[in-house]
Amino acid sequence: MKYRKAYRAISEKKIDKNILDLLVYSAKLAPSCANKQPWNFRVISEEGLLEKVKEALPGGNYWAKKSPAIIAVYTKKEDDCVLSDNRNYFLFDTGLAVGNLLAQATQFGLIAHPIAGFDPIRVKETLGIENEFILITLIVLGHYGDISNLSDKHQKSEHDIRKRKV
Repeated sequence: MKYRKAYRAISEKKIDKNILDLLVYSAKLAPSCANKQPWNFRVISEEGLLEKVKEALPGGNYWAKKSPAIIAVYTKKEDDCVLSDNRNYFLFDTGLAVGNLLAQATQFGLIAHPIAGFDPIRVKETLGIENEFILITLIVLGHYGDISNLSDKHQKSEHDIRKRKV
């Protein structure tokens, strides 16, 4: 786990479909409240569709445009436990599943960088995701690439040691 980091230096090298399938499978093995499994994962690796999704990324996520695959993660409140004290488990459970996926990607030697910086309405329209779903994150995937393609700020952060809360 200590090797997992949200790197940005991504190469355009394709990721084998079997690996993408295993990433989603590992996510689906996550625990969830009453085993409701509220998560949805959509792997985007087909060039035309992938380019349309990348058009919904702002300039700050320029580095993600080299990614050969992105996974859209979405859910809705009604698909999971809502307990009497207003504890809504859909986001928590989906986060657990994403954690599994990120850990598995690290084991495969891949970068898996979840991002919040995207136009969710545009991505949902592009992917045909119904309005009642919350598009939580896009996970940008790839093999480690050339750091010189990054801005000076991002080159520095690729090597910085990050402090973690205990």
